[in-house]
Order: sequence, then structure tokens, then C-alpha cells
Amino acid sequence: MSKFARLIASAAIAAGLVVPAAAQNYPSRNITVVVPLPAGGTADILARIAADKIRTGLNAQVVVENRPGGVGGLVGTEAVWRSPPDGYTLLVAPQLTFSVSHLMFTKMNFDTRTFEPVSVIARYPVVLLAKLDAPYNTLPELIAYAKTNPGKVNYASQGKGQTGHLTMELINTLAGIQTTQVPYRGSAPAITDLLAGQVDVLADYLLATKASVEGGKLKLLATGSRERLPEFPQVATMNETLPGAFSDTWMGMVAPPGTPAEIIKKISDAINVGMKEKETSDRIKGLMAEPLGSSPDQMRELIAQSAKQWTPVITTAKITVD
Repeated sequence: MSKFARLIASAAIAAGLVVPAAAQNYPSRNITVVVPLPAGGTADILARIAADKIRTGLNAQVVVENRPGGVGGLVGTEAVWRSPPDGYTLLVAPQLTFSVSHLMFTKMNFDTRTFEPVSVIARYPVVLLAKLDAPYNTLPELIAYAKTNPGKVNYASQGKGQTGHLTMELINTLAGIQTTQVPYRGSAPAITDLLAGQVDVLADYLLATKASVEGGKLKLLATGSRERLPEFPQVATMNETLPGAFSDTWMGMVAPPGTPAEIIKKISDAINVGMKEKETSDRIKGLMAEPLGSSPDQMRELIAQSAKQWTPVITTAKITVD
């Protein structure tokens, strides 16, 4: 073998040893978990729970950093995507970020599908809510009203391309009705206007609206879960009225493209062990969410399922976000 060939071979062997060595020493410094949304929301809370499990499981210092900005939290998302693939910068974001954002955000100059999945932290259903004086109490009644009063029903959303928007467009398509979107900057102002009767309906999450439902300030028309919610067994699922109408979201953790699998596994295992702890499980259930904890491959499958579910809705409704 020539000297040049021996150098090439040595370099290849050395390169092959870099990843295991890096994984073996990981973590050796602080880990940052970026949440591309404001503090205090469900994503933020779940990210902090996951960060705590990484901290315990890997004996590491973990910092959660809220970095909102841009449509759909793209500022923080892109910052993580462009970070070094060494496991020291991670992202916690909702499922649509990883499955269909490339279809909707026309000015996005990076591909979220190339993130390395780590683990799905928890999943929670979308619920369909109505203002208190709405002339309907269930999803079938809403559909009947919309059909006899075309163009009269408007709905609030957390913003264009967000889960509430897609959920209402799914209902429009399956039910053959037309409702008009009133987009807001997040759930809080949308809920405020629903409570004030300024908008008719809203598809959102139960955590922020349960107290208003139980207090008789909002109507709960339907839930996007696979089964009826134990807390509201009298409320039918969307699927009972419109077969195939499921809507939930899950919060997942990813790493920058190219992060070594050995490092990914360490982080994922730490989260999964933590999700099985009763105290952690109970806390997440208290957020009206289902604790999960998944392997990277299981998360990939959920991303694929999300893309399969929402791509036709986006295409049919021609949803784009500038």
C-alpha cells in the first residue's frame, strides 16, 4: 500500500472513531433546549419537564431558552437547525413543525424534515369550542346551522397554518360547509374574543379553556381525540360525526441534522425513563395531555402520520403562510 493510501485509510479509521468518542464523553458541557414559542404555554411547560429528565438522566446542566419570533416560531426553529450537530442545542416544538411546515411557509429557507427526531414528550387533543350564546351545542348542530346559514359562522385560530386552522378546514371539507377564519397571534387573544362573543367557534386545547367550559362560559362541542375524554364523557368526538376527523397535537424534541445517533439515543433514553415516573406522568396528565416518551424511530413514524393526515387538508384548502 502506498504512503498516500495508508494516510487515507488512517484518516477514515480516525473519522470513524470520532462519533463514538464524542458520544462516550457526552455531555461534557451545558445543553440548551430551545422553545420557539413564548414562556408559560404548554410547549414551554413540557420542554421544561423533558429538560429536567435529561438533567437527571445524564447528570447534565440543561437550560431552557424561549426564542419566539417569526411565523410559527420559525426564528427559534431555524436557529436550532443551523446549530452544530453535537447534541448541545435541542428544539422542542409541535408536530406540524416537523411534518408539514415546508408545505405552508413559502419563505422558509430550510427544511425541518431533516431534523433528527429524539422523542415525543406528550400528546393532547384539540377540542371544538363555541361562544356561550351560539345557537348550537354539538358538532352536528353546528354543521346543520352552517349549512342553513352559509357564510355566517366564523372561527378564531391561533394563526394561519396552526392546528386550529387546519382542524376547522378539515371539518369544512368533511362536512361540506364554509366557515370563515379570523386569525390571531396565539391562543390567548383568540380565547379572549371567544369569551367576549366576538367570534363564534374555536378549535384549541383544553388546558387553557377547561376552566371556562366548567364555569359555563364556553360550550364544548366536540373533541378531536380517538375516544371521548374521561373529564367530559358526554361530549362526542369529531369522528363520531365526521368519520376520519381526528385532531390532536404532540410536542416533540429534535436535534440538528447530522447529530450522531449515539448521542440522540442517550437523550431519548433519559426522556423515556423520566416519562414513566408516576410523578411526571401525573403532572403531564394534569396538563390535559397524555405522557408518551418515544424512541427516535417512533417519532419518525408519528411525523409521517402527521404529514399523511394534514397534507390533503393543506392542499385542498390551499393554505400558505407568507
